[in-house]
Amino acid sequence: MLATSGYHIMRVLDFMFPEGQLIMKKIILSISVLLFFFSSLVCAHGPVRQKAEEKITINAPAEKVWAIIKDFGDMSWHPEIFNTTVTGGNTKGATRVLTLKDGGTITEELKKYDDKKMSYAYKITEMSSSKTISHAGAEEKIPALPVNDYAASIELASKGGATEVSWKAGYYRAYMNNNPPEEMNEETANAAVKSVLETGLINLKKLAEK
Repeated sequence: MLATSGYHIMRVLDFMFPEGQLIMKKIILSISVLLFFFSSLVCAHGPVRQKAEEKITINAPAEKVWAIIKDFGDMSWHPEIFNTTVTGGNTKGATRVLTLKDGGTITEELKKYDDKKMSYAYKITEMSSSKTISHAGAEEKIPALPVNDYAASIELASKGGATEVSWKAGYYRAYMNNNPPEEMNEETANAAVKSVLETGLINLKKLAEK
């Protein structure tokens, strides 16, 4: 394709510049080839780090809301999580294994914990796969959450007698090469993460406002 494009550019330049202006033709051809190469790289579309944030206002004191979620090893407030086992409690480096309702598992590591600020941050270190697909001549395992290099934080802020809860996440799509399959692209990753955050916060609001 590059050779064909270069040929057509040369034909146009031959028409625009008569004999004796060879240097100008070479300069313009070089610029055109570089622009073509750059546009090809852009179209390849490698993975781009995504960001998600969901917020909710809960009509309950921050202390009450924090009491529900403050234990890193207790995710019973999230309706999509069947069970949680933890090692290390609320200390940095602690790990928890989430067993999802569909049987999948996600292992997470606690990176930061602040009881006074009512916040903590964590990252996914391991996941089971939900299924395997064939793509680009290879077998690809779809992770329980279709993302890669996922890190998140949850933080509470007192708003008078109410509480604002913010849940943020940063991640890549599950497929780290170019041309991802539908099950592992940005759209699928974004939809899955939004569902996790949104579903959890909605249920937390129900529990705290009882």
